[in-house]
Amino acid sequence: MNIEKKIEGNKLLVKINGRLDTNTSPEFEKELKNDLPGIKELIFDFNDLMYISSSGLRVILSTEKIMNKQGNMIIKNVNDLVMEVFEVTGFIDILTIE
Repeated sequence: MNIEKKIEGNKLLVKINGRLDTNTSPEFEKELKNDLPGIKELIFDFNDLMYISSSGLRVILSTEKIMNKQGNMIIKNVNDLVMEVFEVTGFIDILTIE
């Protein structure tokens, strides 16, 4: 997994390339926790996210809860495989996906 982050004021753009699974979720969560304070708008670009597991979903959900208190979170460019996981798990009803 490769993570690219771009901070502009109180806006954070995070692009993930690869797999968000049991092996990579702890690193991803650590990266996010360091950058979230003061962020009002969090945008995930999942264009290059090839797979997401339940541990990845847990990180996304916990991040959504944080962002609900301090701003908003948007997920963009979700491919069909990841979108299917969001639909089956009901995350499509919880997350803002564009």
